[in-house]
Amino acid sequence: MQNRRDFIKQTAIVGAGVLTSSNLFAFHGSPNEKVILGIMGTNSRGMFLAKSFAKLPNVEIAYICDPDAKVLAKTIAEIEKMTGKKPQGFADVRKMLEKKDFDGMAISAPDHWHTPAAIMGLQAGKNIYIEKPCSHNPKEGEMLVEATNKYNKLVQMGSQRRTFSNVKDMIAKLHSGAIGRVYFARGWYVNNRKSIGKGNIAAVPQNLNFDLWQGPAPRREYKDNLVHYNWHWFWNWGTGEALNNGTHELDVIRWGLGVDFPTQVVSAGGRYHFQDDWETPDTQTITYNFPNNIGCTWEGRSCNGFNSEGSGRGVIFYGDKGTITYTEANSYKIFDGANKLVSEVKDDTPFDPKNAVSPTELLDGLHLANFCEAIRGKEQINAPILEGHKSTLLPQLGNIAYRVGRTLNCDPSNGHILNDKEAMKLWSREYEKGWEVKV
Repeated sequence: MQNRRDFIKQTAIVGAGVLTSSNLFAFHGSPNEKVILGIMGTNSRGMFLAKSFAKLPNVEIAYICDPDAKVLAKTIAEIEKMTGKKPQGFADVRKMLEKKDFDGMAISAPDHWHTPAAIMGLQAGKNIYIEKPCSHNPKEGEMLVEATNKYNKLVQMGSQRRTFSNVKDMIAKLHSGAIGRVYFARGWYVNNRKSIGKGNIAAVPQNLNFDLWQGPAPRREYKDNLVHYNWHWFWNWGTGEALNNGTHELDVIRWGLGVDFPTQVVSAGGRYHFQDDWETPDTQTITYNFPNNIGCTWEGRSCNGFNSEGSGRGVIFYGDKGTITYTEANSYKIFDGANKLVSEVKDDTPFDPKNAVSPTELLDGLHLANFCEAIRGKEQINAPILEGHKSTLLPQLGNIAYRVGRTLNCDPSNGHILNDKEAMKLWSREYEKGWEVKV
């Protein structure tokens, strides 16, 4: 297993000198400035987060929370093997948050848990690292922004590209006029996911506390094709590919275009490839108009992995004097108005766009380190929750437009849907009695 020293060494040598050990994991504080974390939801991405945080200098994983006893035991064992210290385990996040001696909580539970757990954490005095999407629905995003301001703690969304050096450089060039006035962008994500079949109502496995797993979501019967990943494709718990992956592209797009909330949103698609229990679209396009004559599109294909522009995911920015293509983790190209390549900024850090756990594993450590340094007061967080909410809202609006089957007209000051009561019903959700979310 890769230890801290190997991880830092490997990350230091990638990127043709762009990512060095001194700017990646340098510890700027005094030796007693230890950051102590709890991790919630550790089956897949959460296991990656726990192990990645544990590799950072002077960071301790003190607590692990997961309602699956097998997952919990496995994560505890992995962290103990890596660090020599055994974290304490919890099935219930509320019990973990009773502990006073940790600084922050990283949340990688299913989407329906993201905002409720984050608000619980803020109320318990914790800084929060929250995986995308930051919320299950737009109302939760607004509540999370409100709670962040009320409880005065750090909340960082897992929009890792906000910390990638060359992506920041690309955005700066866009904003300085490298391709003139940037008026349109296109993003995409493709995968080759298989059918989830028709699930059977079944007994809950003994190792899983399904009541805690569902938490704030209205109760549904357990099916044998739901846990641990396929919940993404059910509206009660998940948010579909648009938020599972599209949030990343749309965050870069919004950042590059310099826009906040749209004026119009339209979406079309369907569950085309298979006939099974999958409720969200496996193929979807979303188109946005913004103020000042700016627009963008995002395309998701969950069940056909044919690359676009040679990549499984990416973003292209179009300006009146050229084009910028961003189709790799930390690399981009600039073309002039005649489509001639005029600049290429390349970073050879390995990445796998179809890796469901961490397509940009070696680069992600930058974002996690930024969160820890922000807790120490040494840096500003790169993806504050207000920006995370705005970027999460875009695919949420796309899903609402898809579900009601018509164009949404939106208030460009806050993204609220105008003159459409049916669509606004999807702005928020119902909660299981006793689990209501309050700021």
